[in-house]
This record gives sequence, structure tokens and C-alpha cells, in this order.
Amino acid sequence: MTAPPDPGPDTWLATARARVADTRLGPAAEEIGRVEHVADGIALVSGLPGARLDELLRFDQGQFGYAQVLDEGLIGCVLLDAVDTVAAGDRVRGTGDVVRVPVGPALLGRILDPLGRPIDGLGPLAASETMPVERAAPSIIERDLVTEPVQTGTLVIDTLFALGRGQRELIIGDRATGKSTIAIDTIISQRDSDIICVYVAIGQKSTSVRRAIDAIQQHGAFERCIIVVAEAASSPGLQWIAPFAGASMAEYFRDRGQHALIVFDDLTKHAASHREIALLTRQSPGREAYPGDVFYVHARLLERASKLSKEKGGGSLTALPVAETDAGNLSAYIPTNLISITDGQIVLDGHLFHEGQKPAVDAGASVSRVGGKTQARALRDAADTLRLDYAQFLELEMFTRFGGMPDQRVRDQLTHGARIRAILGQGQHAPARLVEEVALVLALQAGLLDPVPVEAIGGFRLELGALLDREVPDIVRHVQTSGQLEPGQRERLTETLTRHLRARAP
Repeated sequence: MTAPPDPGPDTWLATARARVADTRLGPAAEEIGRVEHVADGIALVSGLPGARLDELLRFDQGQFGYAQVLDEGLIGCVLLDAVDTVAAGDRVRGTGDVVRVPVGPALLGRILDPLGRPIDGLGPLAASETMPVERAAPSIIERDLVTEPVQTGTLVIDTLFALGRGQRELIIGDRATGKSTIAIDTIISQRDSDIICVYVAIGQKSTSVRRAIDAIQQHGAFERCIIVVAEAASSPGLQWIAPFAGASMAEYFRDRGQHALIVFDDLTKHAASHREIALLTRQSPGREAYPGDVFYVHARLLERASKLSKEKGGGSLTALPVAETDAGNLSAYIPTNLISITDGQIVLDGHLFHEGQKPAVDAGASVSRVGGKTQARALRDAADTLRLDYAQFLELEMFTRFGGMPDQRVRDQLTHGARIRAILGQGQHAPARLVEEVALVLALQAGLLDPVPVEAIGGFRLELGALLDREVPDIVRHVQTSGQLEPGQRERLTETLTRHLRARAP
């Protein structure tokens, strides 16, 4: 490759003269504000009458904040850096821009703060493009139907509450019931798909964030993931913009016809940071001391998840917001807000968790409002009556706890239902492939697992993947690529499972 020709001194001189001619000489007006008071991540700034709402402000020492409240004489500025580096009397200038974050493929495999600054020690980003953290959600005319599945690898979700690309599904439950585990396992399950994953940690402990990152690095495709971290020690401003920044990073891929999945972990802590900022800037408190716009904040965030039309490239952004309840109270302010915004919820029950049922999904309270329209055809056909059978088993089990000797038909139902509960249980960070889920449900529906002791079903699950790869590799490839199971393949798969389970029978 040859070097470009030297422009020569004459060309350089002409260019320099043109620049000088275009330079405006004379006085120029500039607004310089001053910090009047600073505390708790909020700075009150005077002297910037031209500042606009959400404008990015720059302080003397290079710190940043954004204008949250515009009063007549003061601006309530939310700091995005450590509060101890800003003092009263510091000068402040408006930037004329809003908060932006870097976007693009250079972010993949990196751990960032909500401003897009690397915190993984791997050097600076090579991103050449930025986007505002606040962006309008796609309009109705720009959207398409949600029809393509998102395989979470968690059998109870994929069979009973299927998710689709472009859906918003809330994961909600009490503290320490496995909410984050379901979200992380969904990210891990995308290691064999074309979905790019963004995990946003909001107000989490550093140890929890470290466990999540380690799980993704060890079991998933970390090179196709972006981690955005605003841990509990971060300023309220960073925690507030974190989910919006993560959404912009994910939208970059959606807008280019690709598919992305974003996890907000969790929006309960995000609501708490919004309430903290609102109270410190003296906005009127409402229900549970939250300001009245907290619903709008989460609605405009989650509405950005969508499946775009073919004219817009056909990309998708799927959102899995996480929320925490107190003592299973789904009627609290933030849970009811998020339930009404999203397209369904996966409810985790603390009692089931402590009884050893993991994941502790409450099949009665959980729902997907998209459901079977997105479920893989092979799994939908295999799990046709699974939810009804499981619900009937739970009812029968409750009644038989009062004593009495049920007849043989009821005992058979209880035996079958116990096997349903056994296959719906699953270890963490071990998502199943679609073909393994189909095989498990087929074996269950055909009654092949009824003679198998409940405690032996876990061992059968562990060896199932290797069995299928060895005995029916063509069926594995077909199901994984097309999501369908032909009638002849269904018979072969059932025969293989029957032969294997009979060989394992005591």
C-alpha cells in the first residue's frame, strides 16, 4: 500500500489561511456557574440560566453531572462522580449536550461503568460512536409481532412461560430466592445462539456482581456480553443512569438487525435511587415516598425493548427486569408498576425455595402474555398438557395432606406429578439445550419416568445430553436448528429414551 502524496507547502499554507479567515475574532459570551452547595451526590448550581433539563454539566476538575431540576435561581445537578471531589465555589459549565455512552462491537467482552468507562483493567475502549442514554422507544408502526423464541435453558420457563425476542418479562420474588440466577442462566444459555447479552447491575454488592461475572465467564460466551456495573457504593446518579446506558448499548445492535437481551438487576434498587435523588432535590413525594414520575421512568425504559419490523432491519431487544418483593407482597407500589408495564412475570416463591424446589417458580402466579406464540414448535407439541397436569397435581397433593387413602387413579396422578416437579427442578448455571428439554418432556408425557425413583431423575438429566449426542445426533441437529421435531423423529427419540430408561431400571 503506497503512502498518500505529500500535499506540499503551498497546499498547507492555503488550508491554514482558510482556517484563519474563518476564525471569528472578538468577545464571546460564556455562562459560568458556581456550586452553591453539595451533599449526598447532589450539587446546587447557580449562574447557568441557559441550562436545559438533563444537560450534561462539567465541573472545574473534570467531573460531570446532569441537570435534574431547574428552579428559578438554582439547578439541582446529579453528580456522576464522587461527591468528595466537588466543593462549594467550584465553577460549572454547560456542555450543550446530554449524557452519552460509547456503543459498538468494541464493548463486547468488557466490564464498564454506566458512563462507558472500562473498569476491567483491559485498557481503553476503541469505540468510535456514542449514543444518548435517553432515547425514544420505537413507535408502534416500527414494531413487528413477537414470534421468535428466546431459549432460557430453564425448563420450567421454556415449557410453561415461553419468552420471545422483543418481549419484556419481569423476574420478581423475595430476596435470595434465585432471581439473578434465572437471569444469569438465560445469558449463559445464549452461548449457542446469535443473541448479544447486556447485564446491568444496579445497586448490587460487589461480591454479587463478581459471582455473576464469574458465572458468565466460566459457562457462557463472555466475548458476546457487555457488563455494566453501578454497585451499591456508586453515586445515586450513576445508579440512576445505569439501565438507560445499558439499553443504549443494546439498541446499537438491535438497530442494525441483530438480536440483543438485556437484564436489569434490579429495578427495585433503581427505584430507590430515583426516590433518593427526588427527595434530595425536593420533588414532591407520593406513595411510599416515591415521586409520581417513577412509573414513567420505568415505562420509558422498558418500552425500548421491542421487535422491529422488517423495514427497520428486523432486530430485537428483549428485556428481563428483576424486582424484589417483601414477604411475597406483589401489591406493593414498584411491583405493581412493573407488572403493569411488562408482558408477563416469573414469580419466585420463598416457601418453594426453602423447601428445595429450585428454581422456585410459582406456576400459579407466573404468566407470559406472549407465551405459546413464541415457543419452539417441538417443545410446544411435547408440553401440550404439562401445565394443566402440574396444576392438578398441586391441588391433589394439597388435599391428600389431610389424610385418607386415595384410590389407584389418584395415586398414579400423584406419582406422575412428583416426576413433573422433579424434572422442573434444575441446578444453577446449567441451562439445558432445546433438544434436551424436548426429550425430558417426551419421556415424562409418555410415562417413562413414572417407574423411575424421584431421586434418580437428577442423574438421568445429567447423562441425557451425552446420550442424545451419541444415539440420535441427526435429531439433535434438526431440533437445535429448526426448533421442530418430525413425527418419525419423535418416535425414534421416544424409543431411544425407553431403551435407556429400561436399562437403568432397578
